[in-house]
Amino acid sequence: MDSLPFMDLRAQYLKLEPAITRALLDAVASARFILGPEVGELEAALAGYVGTRECVCCANGTDALTLGLLAWDVGPGEAVFCPAFTFFSTAEAVALRGATPVFVDIDPVTYNIDPVSLGERIREVKAAGKLRPRAIIPVDLFGLPYDYGAVAALAEEHGLVILEDAAQGFGGLYGGRRAGSLGHAGITSFFPAKPLGCYGDGGAVFTDNDELADLIRSARAHGAGGHRYEHVRLGLNSRLDTIQAAILLVKLKAFPGELETRQIVAGRYDRALSGRVPSVPSVPGGRLSSWAQYTVRVPAASREAIARSMAAQGVPTAIYYPKCLHLQPAFAGLGGCPGDLPEAERASGEVLSLPMHPYLTEADQARVVSALLGALDGAGGDRG
Repeated sequence: MDSLPFMDLRAQYLKLEPAITRALLDAVASARFILGPEVGELEAALAGYVGTRECVCCANGTDALTLGLLAWDVGPGEAVFCPAFTFFSTAEAVALRGATPVFVDIDPVTYNIDPVSLGERIREVKAAGKLRPRAIIPVDLFGLPYDYGAVAALAEEHGLVILEDAAQGFGGLYGGRRAGSLGHAGITSFFPAKPLGCYGDGGAVFTDNDELADLIRSARAHGAGGHRYEHVRLGLNSRLDTIQAAILLVKLKAFPGELETRQIVAGRYDRALSGRVPSVPSVPGGRLSSWAQYTVRVPAASREAIARSMAAQGVPTAIYYPKCLHLQPAFAGLGGCPGDLPEAERASGEVLSLPMHPYLTEADQARVVSALLGALDGAGGDRG
């Protein structure tokens, strides 16, 4: 039996192929392969879509996080609060700046950073007096924007800056505002599997702060000053190449339609699975998910058996993420222990992501649902 693609980038390419081919040929013919004119055009288009004054493109999403922190001069002796249940790079960027990531539990329904846990952790760090609380990196996990109102209130109360990690959330909405604009700055990633992805690596930083944007533009090019060989600060080599920008310009035009289709695909999953699996995703009122992933929860004891059963039927799954950040070996020196952040740890044992993309047909989706329900029955799983 043929296996379904988890993310069908080929179907997207075939639909967009004529425009992508033209864009690629034009970019190559220009021979301006790094920060060519397409990059500036893309930055303007992205800023317009997200609703910020500024957008600065860079080499990848991890660099985007690092550049945001660098521009604020976040560093040693400072605490940056981030959820424990997310991809490694969210906290990695903090540590690379010499600051200390402080891990926070998640809301068990949305998987976003839990404002109650966040408030507790901020107060704990202040009381300990060893680190200066400086920033919050909330993550729009699986495509759902974080609870901006609650987190922004805590940031204002404690004098912290917010760097929104919208690597998965691009296209999502909170109260009519796009993901990426819900903070003092926001970032996204153009990794191929993201809602808006290129054909390699890429990233961007969004902000309404013109001075911050200028600092990031300098920092992405080795801290460049008035000319190429003047360096006024330490920076990175993190420029977006022209070919990726050309591809993204084509894909950005198609993105609104794809985002609408993602809502339809998610709705079909909801109707087919609600009440039949232990937990399906929930989108609070006033928010729109970009559905980077469609993630259900299954019994932890049978998750591996369920995934194997589905794979045998040609239906791939993925686990985002099997180990929380406070338990990662790279952060062992911070003293995290099992049981510290129970909701994040519970999620890491139970989540299972299903094929999710705007080119998923109803027939293929029915195949996914059948495989999941059959695997749950075979594993003796509680369907809720």
